[in-house]
Amino acid sequence: MVVGLAVVAVLVVAVAAAVGTANIPVPAVIRFLFSGDAGDPGWTTLLDRVRMPRVGTAAAAGAGLALAGLVMQTLFANPLADPYVLGISSGASLGVALVTLGGGTLGAGFVAITGTGRLGVVVAAAIGALAVLLLILLFGRWISSVVSLLIIGVMVSSAVGAVTSLLLAFAEPARLQQFITWGLGSFSGVPRDDMILMVIIIAAAGVIILLLSQSLNAMLLGERYARTMGVRVRLVRYLAITATAVIAGTVTAYCGPIAFLGIAVPHLARLVIGTSDHRVLLPASLLIGVIISVACSMITQLPPGDLVLPVNVVSALVGVPVVLVVLLRSRRLSAGAV
Repeated sequence: MVVGLAVVAVLVVAVAAAVGTANIPVPAVIRFLFSGDAGDPGWTTLLDRVRMPRVGTAAAAGAGLALAGLVMQTLFANPLADPYVLGISSGASLGVALVTLGGGTLGAGFVAITGTGRLGVVVAAAIGALAVLLLILLFGRWISSVVSLLIIGVMVSSAVGAVTSLLLAFAEPARLQQFITWGLGSFSGVPRDDMILMVIIIAAAGVIILLLSQSLNAMLLGERYARTMGVRVRLVRYLAITATAVIAGTVTAYCGPIAFLGIAVPHLARLVIGTSDHRVLLPASLLIGVIISVACSMITQLPPGDLVLPVNVVSALVGVPVVLVVLLRSRRLSAGAV
């Protein structure tokens, strides 16, 4: 099943790179993937500078959010947990709000650090996400219960969101539109070098998560049971939260807060694979995340003309039915178990 998902993922990537205002034959795209040459200079340039950065960004974001969402659902034993449950996205949004909306002296100081333009937005989002992560890890030193940590994450997210809302209330209409557009999410506009950096960061965090598969299996039955199996629960929690925060912060910085993928994909992977074994479930979630995210990216480019749909519009249309079906049809999830 995992091998089949890998084949489907490669095909979806090829089709997504081929489809657009100027269609490129799929064999030419596959040739480009393996050799860097599509057989036509125009196709090669289009794939190298536009299509593959967009598809690569979508694939990395989908894979990362799927892994992070699965880890959060296991760690907190909550089927509705997602990569943003600890407020990482809210911190990134506050950073972007300070840059795009302005915020008096604080906003001016933030702009002086991050700069303006697209790079400034990315840096601001990364700083905001990192600040919330450090705050959560600081609270985690004195809290042993994951439920308490989850509640603290929700409270921090609410407080940071309140500050962002305050900036929105007094923002100029043009800047407000810029922030709203960023909040709708987009896989486009990420240069190739930035895409490569994004892939490296998410891959590093993903490797950490994959190495925790055995410990996550033990934690399915509770932290007390995991301790009796020799799992260093606090260390696993720190590593899982840090890796998840890195993924969520990176995706938010480059693409905006991408919704629903982190919740929907792990449930879909459980239905497809039919097991809760993280040694299989993590790779399956990664591949399904790539498939759905790249498919969403392709759908955003389908309308005629230059109109591009926001990613969160498409991901919501995909994610909401999946979550509803899972909650209605799965007895275990309906009972509140992972």
